Amino acid sequence: MGHDLDMLRDRLRTFATERDWERFHSPKNLAMALAVESAELLEHFQWLTEEESAALAPQRKSDVAAELCDVLFYLVRLADRLDVDLAAASEAKLAANAAKYPPDRVRGSARKYDEY
Repeated sequence: MGHDLDMLRDRLRTFATERDWERFHSPKNLAMALAVESAELLEHFQWLTEEESAALAPQRKSDVAAELCDVLFYLVRLADRLDVDLAAASEAKLAANAAKYPPDRVRGSARKYDEY
């Protein structure tokens, strides 16, 4: 992982260990919690227009930030439990996406890579 992700992983691991939560943090449970937190994040944008979603009121933005942290925390915990180096995996995924979506072929298009 990158240095910042390593530090976050270690802090989250310690947090869970101090509370005897490791036994609850199976990959299955963490993946489910990640999905739940992602849904809670989505709730903040439900029914907003594009413009409203880009200009959140301060309290809503603070609430969204908290949900983003929950998503990040569960993602980092899941990667930790599965021994996935998120920084290395991110680099590999970025390289794969760059190959799938060359700028000269996809610029300005929202189509999927196999649709152009």
